[in-house]
Amino acid sequence: MRVLFTTWAWRSHLYALAPLAWAFRAASHDVLVASQPGLVDEIAQTGLPAAGVGRDVDAAGMVRGYLLPTTPAVTGGPAGTEKSPVPRAMRMLLAHTESMLDGLIELAKRWRPDIVVYETTTLAGPIAAAAIGVPAVRHLYGPDLLLRARRLLPEVLAPLAGQHGVSEFEPLGGVTVDPTPDSLQLPGDHPRIPMRYVPFNGPETLPDRLPATGGRPRICVTWGHTIAGVAPARFLLPSVAEALSELDVDVLVAVSAAQVPLLGPLPPKVRVVVDSPLNQLLPGCDLVVAHGGAGTTLTALHHGVPLLLVPQLPDHTGHANRVSACGAGEVLTAQQASPSRLREEAERCLGDSPRRAAAIRIQQEMRDSPPPAALVPELVAGARAIN
Repeated sequence: MRVLFTTWAWRSHLYALAPLAWAFRAASHDVLVASQPGLVDEIAQTGLPAAGVGRDVDAAGMVRGYLLPTTPAVTGGPAGTEKSPVPRAMRMLLAHTESMLDGLIELAKRWRPDIVVYETTTLAGPIAAAAIGVPAVRHLYGPDLLLRARRLLPEVLAPLAGQHGVSEFEPLGGVTVDPTPDSLQLPGDHPRIPMRYVPFNGPETLPDRLPATGGRPRICVTWGHTIAGVAPARFLLPSVAEALSELDVDVLVAVSAAQVPLLGPLPPKVRVVVDSPLNQLLPGCDLVVAHGGAGTTLTALHHGVPLLLVPQLPDHTGHANRVSACGAGEVLTAQQASPSRLREEAERCLGDSPRRAAAIRIQQEMRDSPPPAALVPELVAGARAIN
């Protein structure tokens, strides 16, 4: 069986797909991962076959619009106003759909997959599946934040779908593969197949063994990749690490090589680790302080580690709110995240706290979910029944 995976060019979304794609390949199915040209090299680094479709979109520039005020030159009105009735996040998804759709359908007609598995915000996926008459399987990367747009999606996507003779399709796919534990997930009635979350951060090299903490708690501070790339002034990691270093803890800062110039001078007791997969660093950590990205959040809970989150993007806020709702951590706005408040909330999460207990409970919930390999026969059988 041939399985076409697709995502727009954002590597954290690709990483969410990789475990299931590898499960299909390990079961001897043909797998191809399609994205915009800017992600092709990243796909190849996962070891999966890659195909470039469409054209690249300035996703970073669009994300920057969430963080920085919109200028009158762009909107035609006062700063921060918008004329379009379509939310900014939806406009970004539409831009990606338009940029990928022609190429993805052409590739699908040529390669003839039996299933199209698409990352939830890659809405060219279900349209391409409908265009060639095969099942569309949606793959989440965290809490199902797109559910709130369910009624809007068919109307917004209809003109693009109509250009390819597609009049009926389900933007949420026929079924959803969900690596998010029930405790963290938003309620919904869409057909869902739970799957164990498998941390994947790209090609991994085991980091050097970290020194002992001398009995002190260890806090890992990480800020993902997005904020530093689109708005360096909003990269709060250095000030957060400095604030936490005043506690009797071991502070571990996890950054990419591109983020090192943004760190500036840090207290001597702060240890910086560069380009090490988060999954390899968290065993032995007692708290993760971060921005609220889905991968960071799920990886922390995979290790039973509570979180202190300071979200700045809408999806980060959605993830953080779910962490708070299930009791596995605390959430501060950027305005609330003063040094004293950061230290106060971090201390609330350390030790045998209720947040730690909730994180361990969710960790067990994640372990009880079936691994990606267990989903392959079910998805194959479903595709064969339809085809």
